[in-house]
Amino acid sequence: MATPQRRSKQQATTKRAQSPGSGLMKAVQPSAELAAIVGHAPLPRTEITKRLWDYIKQHGLQDAKNRRMINVDAKLRPVVGGQEQVSMFDLSKLVSHHVQ
Repeated sequence: MATPQRRSKQQATTKRAQSPGSGLMKAVQPSAELAAIVGHAPLPRTEITKRLWDYIKQHGLQDAKNRRMINVDAKLRPVVGGQEQVSMFDLSKLVSHHVQ
């Protein structure tokens, strides 16, 4: 049986919580084009992705035949580099150019 000191040391190494100021949870500032969709306040990348998908679903932009493709509307076009249709897998890469 582990001693209380040892147990707490083991728990400390296995239960490390990611701080809100690092990695994916770090708040980033969206560009003006992206802010038109997700808002102007700094947000974590995870929240930006969530709001972007909410916008896509709300406006019915997911292609009916090939659900992996997103049909781009006028508001989303500047974010994806002017393309008419983008893959959902390329979406985060394209959005990464619009955050600081």
